[in-house]
Amino acid sequence: MNPQQIRNFSIIAHIDHGKSTLADRMLEITGTIEKRKMQDQVLDSMELERERGITIKMQPVRMKWRFASGDKSGTGQQAGADEYVLNLIDTPGHIDFSYEVSRSLKAVEGSILLVDATQGVQAQTLTTLNMAREAQLTIIPVVSKIDSSLARTEEVVAEVCQLLECSKEDVLTVSGKTGEGVAELLNEVVRRVPAPKSPDETDRFRSLIFDFQYSNHTGVIVYIRVMNGSAKKHDRLIFKIAEREFEAIEVGIFKPDNTPVESLSAGEIGYIVTGIKEPGVASVGDTIASNRDSIPPLPGYKTPRPVVWASLYPESQDDLPLLRQALGRLRLSDSSFTYEEEASGTLGKGYRCGFLGMLHMEIVTERLRREFNLELVVTQPSITYSVELKNGNNIIVYSPALFPDDHDIKQVSEPIVTMKIITPPLYLSGLMKSLYEHEAEVLATENFGDNRTMVTSLMPLRELMRNFFDEIKSISSGYASISYDITENRIADVVRMDILVADEPIVAFSRVVSRRRVPEDAEAMVKKLHEILPRELFTFKVQAKAFGRIISSETVSGKKKDAAGTLSGGDITRKMKLRDKQKEGRKRLKEHGSVNIPQEVFVKMMRAGD
Repeated sequence: MNPQQIRNFSIIAHIDHGKSTLADRMLEITGTIEKRKMQDQVLDSMELERERGITIKMQPVRMKWRFASGDKSGTGQQAGADEYVLNLIDTPGHIDFSYEVSRSLKAVEGSILLVDATQGVQAQTLTTLNMAREAQLTIIPVVSKIDSSLARTEEVVAEVCQLLECSKEDVLTVSGKTGEGVAELLNEVVRRVPAPKSPDETDRFRSLIFDFQYSNHTGVIVYIRVMNGSAKKHDRLIFKIAEREFEAIEVGIFKPDNTPVESLSAGEIGYIVTGIKEPGVASVGDTIASNRDSIPPLPGYKTPRPVVWASLYPESQDDLPLLRQALGRLRLSDSSFTYEEEASGTLGKGYRCGFLGMLHMEIVTERLRREFNLELVVTQPSITYSVELKNGNNIIVYSPALFPDDHDIKQVSEPIVTMKIITPPLYLSGLMKSLYEHEAEVLATENFGDNRTMVTSLMPLRELMRNFFDEIKSISSGYASISYDITENRIADVVRMDILVADEPIVAFSRVVSRRRVPEDAEAMVKKLHEILPRELFTFKVQAKAFGRIISSETVSGKKKDAAGTLSGGDITRKMKLRDKQKEGRKRLKEHGSVNIPQEVFVKMMRAGD
């Protein structure tokens, strides 16, 4: 196919700014999907995506559009007009998937920057826009939801002009719901987005993987942008990073369903069925090339680095083999999370898993529950610490239970995020207080658009996970937006806090907390556990321990049971002997007895805010 007739573009925006709805109207207007087959969020194929109204997995689609250069009416579909192929990649909007978004941006030449007319420019918009600029893409600014009664179209257009330093004439206005302005937007994609070009002169096949999925029948299916040459069925190809050869079982395009074609050539976006049924071979950002290719892989590949760690345990240990199988199956279609087996004395065997962020963790655990009917206990999420010990050794710690004792530590480093918050000034004082409580360092505040302020700050990733998002949404009544990027490691003043029940440490409750918050966190955890733990026949203590000493303690009283109460009549000494015997039994229980902690207690302790 002639690359001059191809336009590759993506839609980038903040969560819930209407990316999927706009894509629906494009599919309808171009005739890619018949009206009778249309449904909301066509490109969001997962049930979880539809339910939450967010995009999790990237979904490409190929559309055909007749464009007449003199057409300004917004119809585009004129007789004799040139036909173009428009390849759209609908990308995730959440920061957890920023690497996947960066690879999809490398697969296109232009991006539609979509801004909600009711909300204006949001923090995540800035992050993704910077990624598009770094990729040197052509940006088409678009204001969506202009049909809404809450739309502030003129104000938001002015914000976009300020952000991009462009004129109002450069900003398009559309409604994904009604279809207004969508045809003219497609015309502008043809006008403004450049045709694809090959990065080098080789005629051999080279392509970039920007996503992949797994099929039980055909194995891994990679989504690619062809950079050079062409590929067809039965070609011998290779994953350049994984160094794994395979034979192409099928090549095809997205309409939006997978549709086989004879070949894929330079500039096109499509898929290749690999037949590989092993996890860890395919990865986003890898290069697929001819097996005779000797050129290094395309630049920009990164190994996904887990940011958040949590342990997953089946509620019943009988489900452990099913959990192992489920994690393996998910990893075939999502190489960005890791897992390894571990054991806990109280929870049994499970898996320590690494995720890209809190949303990624939530998605994976929810898929395990829905797709494999697993009941899970998920431990409190934690981050990775770099610890220098007094004996000179350096270790990486990703589990609070493995964090060294305070007297063995010389220095601890933790990840720091650079964060941007856009909020109405009305909520600024409450926001500043929350930032202080979460150990943030405010770098700058500046007015952003009409009646909004942007706050830039540095914050430990550990504090970001401590209900910070929920706090900000509550403080700002939902009007504030947050984006962040992990930028560096800094010295951390943290310590491990253990929870003891009947003098026995419970590994699942161990946490790494800020030194200054130890008394507060210790009291809160002990009080909560004291309330939800079932009583035993003997009295025992719930304690929080840090710095080698007990910080907080609560006593759980034993059940009252009088064995002598069932006796009637006879000598009083009979009852006295029974009570003395019962007292001795309770004393032995207190010394040697153990507390049985039910699964629901662990579940309640893991859930923040319960």
